[in-house]
Amino acid sequence: MEAFYVVVLVGTVLVLAAAFSSLLAFRFGAPLLLIFLMIGLVAGVDGIGINFSNFSMAYVLGSLALAVILFDSGFGTSLHSFKIAAAPALTMASVGVVLTAAIFAFAASLLLGIDWLHGMLLGSIVASTDAAAVFFLLRVGGVHIRDKVRSTLEVESGTNDPMAVFLTIALVELIASGHGTSGFNLDLLTMFVKQMGLGAALGLLGGLMIVSVLNRLPLDRGLAPIFVLGLAMLIFSFTGAVGGSGFLAVYVAGIFAGNKRIFAKEAIRRFQDGLTWLAQIIMFLVLGLLATPSQFPTILLPAIGLALFLIFVARPIAVWLSLLPFDFTQQEIGFVAWVGLRGAVSILLGIMPILGGIDDQHVFFNTAFIIVLVSLLLQGWTIRSVAERLGLIIPPRMGEVDKVELDLPGRANHELISYRVIKDSPILRGERIPRWAMPSLVIRDGRSMRYQYAGRLRENDQVYLFIAPGYSRLLDRLFASRVPVDEDDADFFGAFAISPSRPAKELDAAYGPGLLTTAEQAMTVGDLMTYRLGGKVDYADRVRLGSIILIVRDLDEHEHVSSVGISLEPVEPATRLPIFINMREIAHRIRDLIRRYRGKPVPGQENRG
Repeated sequence: MEAFYVVVLVGTVLVLAAAFSSLLAFRFGAPLLLIFLMIGLVAGVDGIGINFSNFSMAYVLGSLALAVILFDSGFGTSLHSFKIAAAPALTMASVGVVLTAAIFAFAASLLLGIDWLHGMLLGSIVASTDAAAVFFLLRVGGVHIRDKVRSTLEVESGTNDPMAVFLTIALVELIASGHGTSGFNLDLLTMFVKQMGLGAALGLLGGLMIVSVLNRLPLDRGLAPIFVLGLAMLIFSFTGAVGGSGFLAVYVAGIFAGNKRIFAKEAIRRFQDGLTWLAQIIMFLVLGLLATPSQFPTILLPAIGLALFLIFVARPIAVWLSLLPFDFTQQEIGFVAWVGLRGAVSILLGIMPILGGIDDQHVFFNTAFIIVLVSLLLQGWTIRSVAERLGLIIPPRMGEVDKVELDLPGRANHELISYRVIKDSPILRGERIPRWAMPSLVIRDGRSMRYQYAGRLRENDQVYLFIAPGYSRLLDRLFASRVPVDEDDADFFGAFAISPSRPAKELDAAYGPGLLTTAEQAMTVGDLMTYRLGGKVDYADRVRLGSIILIVRDLDEHEHVSSVGISLEPVEPATRLPIFINMREIAHRIRDLIRRYRGKPVPGQENRG
């Protein structure tokens, strides 16, 4: 019993140390997950002296923690974000992972002196980005970029783990069998289709089960998060037991359940936030304890070289080839390539060769660990600065919103939201609350009163409103100060603004001809942008027309374009190398080259300035 209490004491102290370290990480901008990992290293066998070498237990704990993280990642991903990012993200999560592993394998075979198949195994181990690291740096780190780019990174990080897990397990079995490359056959393809197909199908069914259970059974509000956690683990374990990808299933179930109206949703969300933090802390601490830094020097230089090759060569090439068919700018593709953070998943997969009996010297595990450290140090510390350097940070559209979403008892068809009235907010300047919102209560100076008797709202008033689900985003603008565009942001939104109601054919006449098709010339500028952006526009979206760029400066309350900026200057390329450009840009450059060769003017250039 004394030993039991000592273990609990040590574990609690480590978790508390990791939690308190978050204060320093937020203050100095350090990658928080790197702090968790370093605490595990310091407490390990080469530090304080905690001897933890149970790789099987570490893999089990890490897998359960990863399942919790992926479910929460899916639960917090809106259906809109998934739709706009599904095609590019899933391409990177499948084709991109294979390309990364294959390119990396050549460098691994040279630097570590192993054959290509073993290099492919190491490449598969480090090929996927870490969902915890990406979600933390983008959501908590305050990196505000275009919604499509952010969603692509988040969906990719949540969906590429199943592919990396499949490749790692398949290659471990292949190498252990001794068949070499001759072992590649239809059985591997069948295994892949089975894992991904069952993962997606059972994930959808599991998400439907979660929604049905929560909305139909008379659950206590405090039990709802426990039911969700239990059902998520049921989906994860059952899918894995029948041969599917449990990680994919739990992520898909999270997306399905998170985008449905379910009982006690806010209580579930708050519970999962805390649980996900705990899962991240435990996973990184355990993997840190598992490492033996005294073994690192023998492979330190090759591992650092492989980390740099992965960051600057393998990942960028794989991302560029994967995103080539999609409409991303050179700067955005460059940023996606940079946000390829490796984390606990790579270290977790580094355990598989040890469990499979092909890594007696822990070369794969130690190399993966060093690569993760380099990635978190180099990429994790520079995400925001790289986004700023590439001009991708979107100027804030409005100030902070002080609001609280409250759960209603029973199965209500409305949401209850509380806003604090902020200085200089539109609602304080006299803007009216929309008719579809039902304000009910105002708390002023500690006294509560009905909204209709409160008179004009004052600063620091707390207002409670009933609204239909999904409409809170439209109310946010009323209760937050609008941030004016600074002079430094003029380049981002263009040299001047035009009305979106103007005929698009005027653009073709001024900066063409040849910019628009016959059908597009009959549209307005706003309709043209909506059409080019696939039917959905967002703040700061951009559309290139020849050598000019149309920019969404603002949206109205119906999410339609209300102001358009025009940039006449070419965007500075992300790199002078002929990479990171999409198919449309390649077609534009070929067309302009042909026009110059024939002595014809390039659309837009003769009218610049």
